[in-house]
Amino acid sequence: MKNKDKRAYRGDDAKRLRRAVEEELKRYIDVRYRKGAEAYFKEGIVLHGVRASRVREIGAVFFRKIKTEEKSVIFNFCEELLRSGYSEENAIAFGWAFRLRKQYEPVDFKLFESWLEKYVRTWGSCDDFCRHAFGAFVYRFPEFLPDVVKWTKAKNRWSRRGSAVVMIYSLRKGEHMDVAFQIADMLLHDEDYLVQNGYGWMLKDASISFPDEVLKYVTKHRNEMPRRALRYAIERYSAEQRRAVMARG
Repeated sequence: MKNKDKRAYRGDDAKRLRRAVEEELKRYIDVRYRKGAEAYFKEGIVLHGVRASRVREIGAVFFRKIKTEEKSVIFNFCEELLRSGYSEENAIAFGWAFRLRKQYEPVDFKLFESWLEKYVRTWGSCDDFCRHAFGAFVYRFPEFLPDVVKWTKAKNRWSRRGSAVVMIYSLRKGEHMDVAFQIADMLLHDEDYLVQNGYGWMLKDASISFPDEVLKYVTKHRNEMPRRALRYAIERYSAEQRRAVMARG
């Protein structure tokens, strides 16, 4: 990557920074990769066609140029990237937000929630944001968990999926299983397959720290859980346990 501009970007330079990031991304477009990704994300995706490893590298290089800025300034840069609508810019913005997790404050919840509602358009973007930056926020400020539970009733499919995926950060640290079960209850009969995948994944990761509790839950609800969600939820159990659950009652 060219490193000709080492100046820090100031707060009024969000558009200039976005253009610089976009120009750098365009240097690494892989048309074949883009076509494959467009076919893979069935709900639609807008992307340049830059591989994830290269996107992370570009994001890291540009973050070094802005890391001394105030958090509010960096969040403004993030939002400018998110407005582009491109998957790669989304990934960089959410990555920068996660890098600031030690600086999070309760007031950031509304901003993050607005990003989820306005800028998340694919399951990949939802998972990237909710499993990392937003998940770290909720883990640090559990007083917002009731707000997360409310997402289960949202019209926006990404908010509903996000209500489950955002819990994964906490669950991997052995926290908030009670809220995860509450969310699973609320999403149990959701007809959207991407929401089903999301809460099934949440239960799967919960089974690392809470294997007995999750197995009891899926056994209890196996006759009403969509098969897709059930398969995800029991992936970490033994073949014998999976067969017993999938046999249903």
